[in-house]
Amino acid sequence: MKKHILVIDANPKQASFCAALASTYSQSYACESEVRSLSLSAMTFDSNLNNGYDSIQALEPDLVDFQAQLQWAEHIVLVIPVWWGGLPAKFKGLIDRTFLPDFAFKYQPNKAIPDKLLKGRTAEVVLTLDTPAWYYRFVQGDPVTKQLKHTILGFCGIKVVSMSYIGPIISSMPQQREKWLERVTKRGIK
Repeated sequence: MKKHILVIDANPKQASFCAALASTYSQSYACESEVRSLSLSAMTFDSNLNNGYDSIQALEPDLVDFQAQLQWAEHIVLVIPVWWGGLPAKFKGLIDRTFLPDFAFKYQPNKAIPDKLLKGRTAEVVLTLDTPAWYYRFVQGDPVTKQLKHTILGFCGIKVVSMSYIGPIISSMPQQREKWLERVTKRGIK
């Protein structure tokens, strides 16, 4: 049985290097796995969780589909641009709107830590940067990795098996971009 892999291009822009990385990754695994792809730029939804968890905010069709894709997936590949040291607002809004109680986690009476409802899944995270990776990780403190690995994905039970950093994109030449794309075809980005 083929592994279910969900590849998410988490860049709100339609044409981006994230889209090229996600597409190349999907194509390179299509023969041995069942691969589905989602592009944040093609999704339409209100990214604001207007009332927190105080009231139910109806999910738009793209969000219902996204939750279904997460349920289907065994392995999730996130290709995310780092903007201002963090996640793009639309991608954070996608998480806010869909990683909900009784879907991604469930609080139990007298327990401080909720049940992790998405456990059993793994994830690879690919971050694209306009700064050198070493600068982002060691000077800026790598905030996206901490947030995703521990307070979002880990909180819901998704185990991050690899974090990759690509950059700086803004000053890269076509030859360098080709090398990054080639690395994707050789079993993921390392």
